[in-house]
Amino acid sequence: MKNNFKMKTALTIAGSDSIGGAGIQADIKTMCCLGVYAMSAVTALTAQNTTAVKSIAETDSDFLDLQLDCIFEDIFPDAIKTGMISNPKQIKVISDKLTKYDAQNIVVDPVMMSTSGSKLASNNAVTSAKERLFPIADLITPNIPEAEILSDTKISSRNDMEKAVKIISLKYGCSVLCKGGHSLNNADDILFHDGYIIWYKAEKVYNSNAHGTGCTLSSAIASYLALGETLEESVRKAKKYITGALRAGLDLGKGNGPLAHNYKMTERSE
Repeated sequence: MKNNFKMKTALTIAGSDSIGGAGIQADIKTMCCLGVYAMSAVTALTAQNTTAVKSIAETDSDFLDLQLDCIFEDIFPDAIKTGMISNPKQIKVISDKLTKYDAQNIVVDPVMMSTSGSKLASNNAVTSAKERLFPIADLITPNIPEAEILSDTKISSRNDMEKAVKIISLKYGCSVLCKGGHSLNNADDILFHDGYIIWYKAEKVYNSNAHGTGCTLSSAIASYLALGETLEESVRKAKKYITGALRAGLDLGKGNGPLAHNYKMTERSE
């Protein structure tokens, strides 16, 4: 007999990271640590570590289609986060399915490059995401280099960031969070939502191990949305979570290592 224990649910649609620091592994760790039941639809397998992405094997679009049907027909997600999507066929499948099932709380991380500098999406995939995925998203979360591409503007100041998020939001009809982690001076992020600009101030954590920060932030936002928080509060709490994961100072690997996603659990055990 089934019991009555229920959890809020979140779905990550992204690529796998063999080192476990980014992609669906980072998303699942984040969602679980924040008290949400995590599900995944895999878009690609990657052979990578903390130094480089060695190879990418894309998931067949028909198989991705089936993964999404299996999830939505059984355990409907309260929020969805998308990450690495390699080609236009996959983007069409994802956008069609999210529309078909009237998915809510869609957070799109427009993954274009890995932290180590490897290209993760083709130009055609980026174009397709602009046409099909961004317009159905509630929030997209570009970093500064990605925001420069999406807004076709150079970003070198806070005013530039404000200009860029407004341009992107107007283009695609969604809220925009521009992540300021690439700034040299601080880690302030800017949210443009419902016509208003909100700045989220954060200390710059000087940690050379930042593999998967974008994945972690976007999945944390999706988790808090699944839990019923507003978008503004979800971003605030997600920022606090990732700052803690960076500050914990996990040191693994020979290159750009992963975050301590479970830092709260470690703190409790000490």
